[in-house]
Amino acid sequence: MSFQPYVPPEQLMKDRSEYARKGIGRGRSVAALEYADGILFLAENPSATLHKISEIYDRIAFAGVGKYSEFEDLRISGVRLADLRGYAYGREDVTAKTLANAYSQALSTIFTTQMKPYEVEILVGQVGETPGGNELFHILFDGSVADEQGCVAMGGRADELTAHLKEGYREGVSLEEAIGMGVRALSTVEEKPLEIPNIEAAVLDRNRARRKFFRMTDRDLTGMLQAG
Repeated sequence: MSFQPYVPPEQLMKDRSEYARKGIGRGRSVAALEYADGILFLAENPSATLHKISEIYDRIAFAGVGKYSEFEDLRISGVRLADLRGYAYGREDVTAKTLANAYSQALSTIFTTQMKPYEVEILVGQVGETPGGNELFHILFDGSVADEQGCVAMGGRADELTAHLKEGYREGVSLEEAIGMGVRALSTVEEKPLEIPNIEAAVLDRNRARRKFFRMTDRDLTGMLQAG
């Protein structure tokens, strides 16, 4: 008969938190900035196919850091939930808040009931009809949710990146300015200039037709950085 040592619940939670944070900290950061016409998402990502930033629904985008297979599983679940809710009720009933709550519950359950927590942090963003209607929800590995405004970073050296973003950020910046600030902040934190092919960028643009998500190409980024 095997002997199972007793571990106090608070120590178990602490160990799981440290494990998840270490896994997330090894990944590259993602940043999000609100600009005049929507929300910009930026990440250092040398892969052209394994995206950290993706569309969830008409006005909603998803970004993840940490273990790719785990946040990709969450992304797919979010797409399915959004499609089901949009079909059963209406497209306007699919909101970032609803998805953030679902993600929060799922991650909280995984953190408290499974031996290994998910090594992920995610952002769910929704562009509003006006800048005041934008929503950005930052969900941690344990299900904690923060309602962010202006700019936010996660993964890697997130605190340092957030501090660099807030130094130059102001409300109503143009997309070109937001891209410039984001790339400079990422370059400063990584202590090396980022090359365009290693940058993943996407926007939620309120001026686009029904589907607001747009993934930027290397050519788009080059033009924006030159203009900014």
